[in-house]
Amino acid sequence: MPVWEGEDQEAESKTPKQRLLGWIQHKVPDLPITNFSQDWRNGKALGALVDSCAPGLCPDWETWDPVRPVENATEAMQLADDWLGIPQVIAPEEIIDPSVDEQSVMTYLSQFPKSKLKPGAPLKPKLNPKKARAYGPGIEPTGNRVLRPAVFTVDTFSAGNGQVMVYLDHPDGTREELKVEPNEGKKTYSVSYVPQVMGLHKVTVLFAGQEIPKSPFEVNVDKALGDASKVTVKGPGIEPVGNIANKPTYFDIYTAGAGTGDVTAMIRDPQGRQNSVEVMMEDKGDSMYRCTYRPMQAGPHTITVTFGGVGVPKSPFGVDVGPACMPGACRATGRGLQPSGLRMKQIGDFKVDTRNAGSGDLKVLVKDPRGIEEPVKQISSQDGVFSYEYCPKSPGKYTVSITWGGQHIPKSPFDVVVGPEAGPQQIRAWGPGLEGGIVGKPAAFVVESIGTDVGVLGFAIEGPSQAKIECEDKNDGSCDVRYWPTEAGEYAVHVTCDEEDIEHSPFMAQIVHDDNTSHPEKVHAYGPGLETSGCQVDQLAEFTVEAEGAGKGPLKITAQVGGRNPNCSYIILSCKNKCEIRPGTSEEIKADCQKLL
Repeated sequence: MPVWEGEDQEAESKTPKQRLLGWIQHKVPDLPITNFSQDWRNGKALGALVDSCAPGLCPDWETWDPVRPVENATEAMQLADDWLGIPQVIAPEEIIDPSVDEQSVMTYLSQFPKSKLKPGAPLKPKLNPKKARAYGPGIEPTGNRVLRPAVFTVDTFSAGNGQVMVYLDHPDGTREELKVEPNEGKKTYSVSYVPQVMGLHKVTVLFAGQEIPKSPFEVNVDKALGDASKVTVKGPGIEPVGNIANKPTYFDIYTAGAGTGDVTAMIRDPQGRQNSVEVMMEDKGDSMYRCTYRPMQAGPHTITVTFGGVGVPKSPFGVDVGPACMPGACRATGRGLQPSGLRMKQIGDFKVDTRNAGSGDLKVLVKDPRGIEEPVKQISSQDGVFSYEYCPKSPGKYTVSITWGGQHIPKSPFDVVVGPEAGPQQIRAWGPGLEGGIVGKPAAFVVESIGTDVGVLGFAIEGPSQAKIECEDKNDGSCDVRYWPTEAGEYAVHVTCDEEDIEHSPFMAQIVHDDNTSHPEKVHAYGPGLETSGCQVDQLAEFTVEAEGAGKGPLKITAQVGGRNPNCSYIILSCKNKCEIRPGTSEEIKADCQKLL
């Protein structure tokens, strides 16, 4: 077997695999090649071998991207085929596969020791990024200032003909490609940038895809001459909430006493882009600048305000821009919107919550059964929650239309069947469960007969979730009712007699989440004033309420007598939580003690 170029005298004693591997290691000493599988997977070793056998045939292999192995292997194998006479007995896709058959790779590579360069081969000079250099104040560790141009030069005279690319890494981690200007008649390039903020900047210089010596250059940018700490920013445009997509907003920048410096404002949209929101800066005089912008989309925006290249106090400002108009996010609740239960000459009240609905005009229209518009009165408006009421004058089907930004909100229009005036009542209901409650805990109230001809009693709970209902007959003309809501929100509690809502039904109960600060079950009430008998007219009926360990919450005590408010008074003695009720009638009194949130 003939001796290959670069082999020693001991080559004949080695196996063919050892001999071929040793020859390749001699030809490509800069690459750690120890096998015929893994070390060939990015294609660069093939390029190095081709250029080693024919210097200048594949001089740029060092700049190849290792994440493009198929393209690398294809170029190297095609050059070897065309100019070294080495046929492609294996495909590029196969040779880069780590699980390739080593014998197949050896068969292909064993052709290289005997290869000869054909005449006319396109040999190119070899690029040497290590001989490129950069110099100038713009890449010095110190001496550069905010908003002052930083310039430097890249010299590639001894490095060959390759592309120069320069990147600037800002202190916030963002990267910017800098413009490279070639100098006429020389293999040098001029580069400049203007730092916008203080801090560590990094300048990366690439020649033919590789970093030149000393790259990246770390540049500490110092502050400008002005004092940004004396600048203040005010206005709706920097408020965390309240700004709406596609609606102009503004903020003012006050620089009095801050010295000399350029005022800048930069806005990043929810995707982190800097140029999607147009910013208009206007000098209003007296060291005050007004910045106006129109956010084009909803979501979190970041506003960075600088003076002399230095961030002003509290910058960057986080601004959560709301959607332009979202009728579907409005919520309307209240007795005046319930399908049934409201009676003529009763107040139908309801609320409309627009806090998460963006920007829009709220309009409410109520029509009576004849289609004639019914007067609606706005009671209050606070933080995007609007309260309304109307008073139907006749029974029948009413329609309540609620629009936001010209579009109906969910469930609008609401159909409300108004009943006739309530006659003599046979049933009444009272208790805390008709006003509110806590998710997962029983909400209780009392239903009792106040007439002689009592019909069939019924209950229904309508709200965000189904609620289990339990009713306990007390065998004294009354019953205790409990229901268990599983979600927070407004619930309509219907109490019916012969399938007709009693007066004031449905009762609107607000159910809230349990914050574990109030424990009504730990409140205990006892004493003669709570006994079923023994109380006398015009004599104090005393009882005690113990709330120790029950947490936060005001104590509320109500009393009912004979279907109307009792003629009585009560006094809370703070030292013992003792209550006294002086009845003004001989009728039965019901007392209800509750620990409220």
